[in-house]
Amino acid sequence: MYNAVKKTIQLNDGRIIEIETGKLAKQADGSVVLKMGKTMLLATVVSAKEAKENVDFMPLSVDYREKYASTGRFPGGFMKREARPSDYEILISRLVDRVLRPLFPDDYHAETFVNIDLISCDTDDLPDALVGLAASAAITVSNIPFHGPISEVRVAKINGKLVINPSHSSYKNADLDLMVGATYDNILMVEGELNEISEEDMIEAIRFAHQTIKIQCKAQMELAEQLAVTKRVYCHENNNEEIKTGIRAFAYQKIYDVIKKGIVNKQERSDALHAICDEFMATLAEPDESTTDMVNRYYNNLEKEAFREYYFTEQVRLDGRKFDQIRPIWSEVDFLPMAHGSAIFTRGETQSLASVTLGNKLDEQHIDGAVFQGYERFLLNYNFPPYSTGEARPYRGVGRREVGHGNLAHRALKRMIPTDYDINPYTIRVVSDILESNGSSSMATVCAATLALMDAGIKIKKPVTGIAMGLISDPKTGRFIILSDILGDEDHFGDMDFKVCGTPDGITATQMDIKVDGLPYEVLAKALTQARVGRLYILEKILKTLPEPRPDFKPHAPRIVSITVPKDMIGAIIGPGGKIIQDIQAKTNTIITIDEVEDHGIVQVCAPDADSIKAAIKRIKGIIGDLEIGEVFDATVKSIMEYGAFVEIFPGKEGLLHISEIEWRHLKKVEDALHLGQKIQVKLLDIDNRGKMKLSRKVLLPKPEEQLQSVQHEFKKK
Repeated sequence: MYNAVKKTIQLNDGRIIEIETGKLAKQADGSVVLKMGKTMLLATVVSAKEAKENVDFMPLSVDYREKYASTGRFPGGFMKREARPSDYEILISRLVDRVLRPLFPDDYHAETFVNIDLISCDTDDLPDALVGLAASAAITVSNIPFHGPISEVRVAKINGKLVINPSHSSYKNADLDLMVGATYDNILMVEGELNEISEEDMIEAIRFAHQTIKIQCKAQMELAEQLAVTKRVYCHENNNEEIKTGIRAFAYQKIYDVIKKGIVNKQERSDALHAICDEFMATLAEPDESTTDMVNRYYNNLEKEAFREYYFTEQVRLDGRKFDQIRPIWSEVDFLPMAHGSAIFTRGETQSLASVTLGNKLDEQHIDGAVFQGYERFLLNYNFPPYSTGEARPYRGVGRREVGHGNLAHRALKRMIPTDYDINPYTIRVVSDILESNGSSSMATVCAATLALMDAGIKIKKPVTGIAMGLISDPKTGRFIILSDILGDEDHFGDMDFKVCGTPDGITATQMDIKVDGLPYEVLAKALTQARVGRLYILEKILKTLPEPRPDFKPHAPRIVSITVPKDMIGAIIGPGGKIIQDIQAKTNTIITIDEVEDHGIVQVCAPDADSIKAAIKRIKGIIGDLEIGEVFDATVKSIMEYGAFVEIFPGKEGLLHISEIEWRHLKKVEDALHLGQKIQVKLLDIDNRGKMKLSRKVLLPKPEEQLQSVQHEFKKK
C-alpha cells in the first residue's frame, strides 16, 4: 500500500497544478507526480550514497523523456519504440540542468540522476514549462542536499498582455516567449525568443515570471515541511590545511602577476598559469593521485580569486580591454565557392565558418515527437570540434552543447527569415563550424550566419548580431563589473553568462545563466543596455563586409518558382498514382512538390535552370486551365473525327483541333494531314466561357502565297 501526500498550486488564471509523492517510484530517493489538467509528469531522483574517488565536480545527469503513449501515438521508425532523445528533449533537459546544478553544495560530488518522464499529455498544455518544477519537487522531498527549491515557468506576451504557461494554441504568435528559472529569491536562468522586444519589456516579463515562481517554490517548501524531510550527511572532499596554506603562499602572487601581464593569446596565458601549478607540485614529495587532485582544486580556486581581485583592483581585463570594449573583428563572405552562401566571422580568438545550403520542400526537417509534429524550413546546425580549443581528442559528434548553442542561434535568426514563398521559396540549412573558440562562439555563429544568408541572396528582414555579457560581483561590498564580449576565462571565473541577440530594433533571442545568489534588476538593466551598444557596434562592422543581401542567388544555386493553384486541382496535377506529376518531372528535369495551405495549394518547381522550370509550369498551368492565349504547345493526336482531331497538349488535357485549323489548304478528310499518335505543334487562339480551347495548327505553318513567294525568291537568287 502507499501513503500519498499531495500539494496543490493555483495559477493566476485558475488552472490547478497538483504535486503528489509517496505513490509511484518509491524506491527512488525522491519521486513526484505532477499533474495539470490531463498532462502528467513523473519525476525521480537518485543519488549515490558516496562519491567516487578523486571526483571534484558535481556529476549530475538530467534527462527529460516523452513517452509516445502519453499522447496516444506510435513512435516512428522501424523499431517502433522510444530511442535516442530528440533535440527538443535535450533542450528541455538542458534548461532544467542549468537551474539545478548551481544549487547543489560545492563539496557534494555523488553521482546524481534526475529523470522526468512525460506520461500523459494534453498537447495544448505545453509540458516543458512544468518540467523544472517537477524535477525540483522530486529533489525537495528527497534527502539529497540541495539549496533549492526552484521552479521554471514560461512567460509569453500575447496581444500586449503577459501570460504564464500559455496554451500551445494561444502562444504561437506571441511577441515574447521566455523560459525563466529561479529560486524564491533569485533569478538563475532565462532563455527564449522575442519579436524585437525592448530591454525594458524583457525585464518586465522576467519580474512577472518570478512572482509565479515564488508561489511554486513556497509550495515545495511546505511539502518538505509536511514530510519532515531531513537531508543526508556527507563528506566528499579530502582537505589538507597545510597544503592549502602552502599553495596560497607559493602561488597567489605569481598567478596575479601572470594575469597582470595582459597576455592576449589564450594558450600562452594558460601555459603560463599551468606552469605555476607544476612548480608547486615539484615541491611535494611524491604526491599521490588524491593529493594531485586536491592541489588542482586549491589552485583553481586561487586562480578564480586572483582573477576577480585583479579586475576590481586594476580595472582592466585579461587581454587589456576596457570592460565595455569588443575584441577586434574581421569578416569575409563568399569564402566557399561551391556553397550557396558562406561567411567567416572572427572576433578575437573566436571564429565561425558558416555555410548556407538552399533546398526544396523535400529537404524540410520532419519533426515527429510525442507532443510536436510538423516540418521546419529553416535549419541551423552548430559544430564544436576539439581542435577549436587546441584539444587533442577525437570528435564524437553532436552533444548537448551543440544542440543548445545551435538552438539559440536558430531562435535569434528565424523571425528574420521570410516565410512568404514568393520571397523565399527555399528550405534553408545553415551550418556553423567553430574553428577557434575563446568565448561567445554561439554569438559568433549568429553573426556569421547573418552574413552567409545575405551572401546566399536570402532577403532577410533585418541583420542579426549577438554578444555575450559577463559579470564579476562582490556580494560583501556590493561592487560589480559588467563585461562585454566575454572571454572563456571570464565565463569560467565570472558570475554570469548572458547572451543577447537582436536587430537594431530589438532583442530576438536571449540566454542567461547566473552563478551567484542575487542579481538585482538594476544590474540586469545595465547589462542589457551595455549589450545593446555592443550589438550595434558589431552590426556596423559586419555591414561593412556586406551591407545588404545580394540581389540574386549564386549561379549554381537551385532555382525555385512557386505558384498558387486551386485546392480542387491538386489531385489533377498529381494524377492517378502520381503518374502525371512524375511524367512532368521526368520530361522537364524538375522536382515538384505540392503543399496544401488552407483553401489553396502551393506548387514548388525546383530545377537547375530557368527553361526547365518554365516548361514544368507551362504544363501545370495547362492542367489547371490557367493557359495564356497565344501559347504554343507540343501536342499528340489522340483521336480523329470527321470534324477534326482531339489532341493532347498535356497528360489528361485534350482539346479539339478543328479540321479547318489543321492546314491552309482545304481538307476533305482529317486523315489527309494527320494520323493517330502524330506529334504536332498547336497554338491556343482562345478559350470560351465554358473553358473549351480553340486550337490551330495552320497559323504556325506558312501561308500558300508565302510559300510561293519564298520559292520564287530562292529561284531568283540562283
